[in-house]
Amino acid sequence: MNRLKEKYLKEVVPSLQKKYNYKSLMEVPKLEKIVINMGVGDATTNSKLLDAAVADLTKISGQKPVVTRAKKSIAGFKVREGQAIGCKVTLRGDKMYNFMDKLISIALPGVRDFRGVSPRAFDGRGNYTMGIKEQLIFQEIDYDDVVKVRGMDIIFVTTAKSNEESYDLLNELGIPFRK
Repeated sequence: MNRLKEKYLKEVVPSLQKKYNYKSLMEVPKLEKIVINMGVGDATTNSKLLDAAVADLTKISGQKPVVTRAKKSIAGFKVREGQAIGCKVTLRGDKMYNFMDKLISIALPGVRDFRGVSPRAFDGRGNYTMGIKEQLIFQEIDYDDVVKVRGMDIIFVTTAKSNEESYDLLNELGIPFRK
């Protein structure tokens, strides 16, 4: 069993149940999925960049990403409808917990001058989004193989009903929020 999943079941659930007076175990918010999204805007001019982003995301997540396509044409950005402009991967279950464990115990502490992630990036429905400026913070990425340094969005989707519940859940799971 995953270390983080064990922590959730043994420590986080009882603590949240006590704080919010949940009557049922099923009421306790849980992490539903993690979506990692990487926008590749320059793929409009060079399709090799999209392949590199897909390869990087595969290494980071351990799962093959889905290529995302433009919903409508935007002449200013030289984007046509249906054109490949990014990739994303949705992690659930053990892969989700493994990725989160790797993120909070290895990747984020390795960032220089890291003071924690913003506690204000909740969407009002209990989901949290954080942006990462470069994919190099993950150990799986070899600096020499990087075609272009690019960032990504990591979205934590929870079953929490409010920002406060979601904050408490993620904080207890170990996400380093800025004080």
